[in-house]
Amino acid sequence: MNRYSPDIITADGADWQVQDGQGPIIATAIHSGHRIRDSLKPWLAIEDKGRLREEDPLTDYFLSVADTSVRANISRFECDLNRPRDICITRDPSKTWDLRIWDDALPDEQVEQSRAIHDRFYAAMKQLCGDKIAEHGRILLLDIHSYNFKRNGPDGDPAPADKNPDIDVGATTLDKAVYGDLLRDFAETLRSVPVNGQAPSVGINVRWEDGGNFPEWLHSIYGDKACVMTLEYKKIFMDEWSEEADIFALQHLRQGLLLAVEGARRALQQVAA
Repeated sequence: MNRYSPDIITADGADWQVQDGQGPIIATAIHSGHRIRDSLKPWLAIEDKGRLREEDPLTDYFLSVADTSVRANISRFECDLNRPRDICITRDPSKTWDLRIWDDALPDEQVEQSRAIHDRFYAAMKQLCGDKIAEHGRILLLDIHSYNFKRNGPDGDPAPADKNPDIDVGATTLDKAVYGDLLRDFAETLRSVPVNGQAPSVGINVRWEDGGNFPEWLHSIYGDKACVMTLEYKKIFMDEWSEEADIFALQHLRQGLLLAVEGARRALQQVAA
């Protein structure tokens, strides 16, 4: 039985779901959802396929590697849980890869409803993470995302491989004095499991200068009590244009992550001792 209230688990209509387990490892897929609430749909200015391409489908497949998981059911464009509250929903295309997501006439009251979701989510995560730290001393939180690398179309040239690793580990808020060895071993383990016969390329802080608002917020509250890593998977596990999944690639990537998590669990125990 879950020990948390419905506000934590389902957030007034399952905007997200928490599967609460025993242990210090938490995995989140906060961009995996696609649902848009009915009251927002009249102002939606992008077609469904274009919106899905900029979300992170299938990232929830990896959540089972952790003790506790958090999955967003709503689209990042209804409420982006990895952005600050004031831009968790935006009419400004410059903040959404020059895509026009919302009509300029989107009412302010609809914007405020999305910001209220953001407030509830962060309150829920503060309670969840605080409880886990009180119980275990430290936590490892993996915030799982994906990214497109064929923006020139299905037949166009892919993005340069040297700047777009198969897995980019974002560790900009991680205290390397405490977790540097854990981070190094985590990346090495990810590299050790072939994906469709080839070792995946794994970078650390290659693509982004930060992991987004969520990991920065966690670090600001918990400091080195929280080891937070953002995992950005290149969409080698699916076709970003046709949406067809490569189940074998997914399984291989999940196996590498599972091994990396188990190694990190042992390292976390040593740090907490």
